[in-house]
Amino acid sequence: MKVLIIDGQGGGLGRQLVTAIKERYPQTEVLAVGTNSLATGAMLRAGADQAATGENSVVVASGRVDVIMGPVGIVIADSMLGEITPGMALAVGQSRAKRILIPVNLCDNIVAGVSDTSMSRNVQNAVDALGTLMDPS
Repeated sequence: MKVLIIDGQGGGLGRQLVTAIKERYPQTEVLAVGTNSLATGAMLRAGADQAATGENSVVVASGRVDVIMGPVGIVIADSMLGEITPGMALAVGQSRAKRILIPVNLCDNIVAGVSDTSMSRNVQNAVDALGTLMDPS
């Protein structure tokens, strides 16, 4: 299974996702795309198999993976302080991949009905959801 993790700003969430996935499912191929080089570097250091930066990388990788993971902002144009371009949001939204989105109530995007859970717990919930996709039985 190929998993794409998209993150921006400092890449902290993406780093946590890469680490958790590689610990629990080491056979999973993890591609990391940062909206900036800082985020990309953080995910690469965490153990991503491949990494790239920028809009075109999101567009291309979104069509080549089974699952896309990241903060909910990756499907909202101009979110993450403008780091998510309309082209990125469109590519993620139109991808045939399954999407596992982590609720992050920042940058004017609020996900109603989501409890105030720690980021580490949200990451574990996302990795659990990935496991369900990997073994649906």
